[in-house]
Amino acid sequence: MPLRTRQRRPVAVTGLLALVAAAFLSTAPPAAAADIWTEVGSDRADPLTESQGLASVEVPANSPNRYTGIGTIPADVRVRGWTHVGDPDASHDGYYIEPYQRDSGTTKMFRVQAPDGDWSEYVHPLGPDEALNNSWVAVSPDGQWMLAGEYGTMNRLLVFPTPGVNASTSPSADLPQVSTVHLDHAVRDVQGCDFSGPTTLLCSSDDPEGSLFGITKPLLQIDLSGEPNGTADVSGHVTALGQLPLRSGCSGTFEAQGVDYDRRTGTLRVIVMSPGFCVLTDSMTYRFTRS
Repeated sequence: MPLRTRQRRPVAVTGLLALVAAAFLSTAPPAAAADIWTEVGSDRADPLTESQGLASVEVPANSPNRYTGIGTIPADVRVRGWTHVGDPDASHDGYYIEPYQRDSGTTKMFRVQAPDGDWSEYVHPLGPDEALNNSWVAVSPDGQWMLAGEYGTMNRLLVFPTPGVNASTSPSADLPQVSTVHLDHAVRDVQGCDFSGPTTLLCSSDDPEGSLFGITKPLLQIDLSGEPNGTADVSGHVTALGQLPLRSGCSGTFEAQGVDYDRRTGTLRVIVMSPGFCVLTDSMTYRFTRS
């Protein structure tokens, strides 16, 4: 079934969208430009190696899709305190990037694999009001800029030069935040974002409350006022496209995880982990195409 919105009010779609109270609709942001996404299939998501995020890799040709989970963190990375990996992304020339965070401290880390297979690490010192969380990364279509997100209720996204791709970056130097995306509507617990166009992001939110958009676990579209760059902030218009699939043999709390848009096929994929024991049996990566 499709995930979609129309002008100024979410449209309920059986099996995907929760009903939104009429009193809330008057506060929902306009969504005239929102895309419509139709579920076309799903694949089981392994809770150890496919539970955090995913990325399609274009270079080298015929590269397999990449996934992250607690089981994909290398031992030497874990012993240095990087205990959480988020939703990765890959540049269109094949640089693959994973976001890492510690349980405490004043830095976050981006681990980069070049197309030739070599790995390097780029450390970013936290800004004065920057959260420790390093939930996801999204590389701009031109490859030069990388967006990253903080967990919790946020009104911004952070912009960095893409480590390993942007000539200004080096593993021997701190990776700086160079600009900000200012959102016109708060978002909560964003677990992954990916570019579907030069100024459009698709994001998965693990929002458990539903007070921001009238639904829990929404798929979000963020339309930027311009392409991100290292010199000027841009604004972002946020639209909720609908609730992600929440289907399982167990009842309880689902967890929306990473997202990937494969521009070669136009396929959107989103990971949703099932509650309770069913996290082992029917957690899924759902596939969508634009209608």
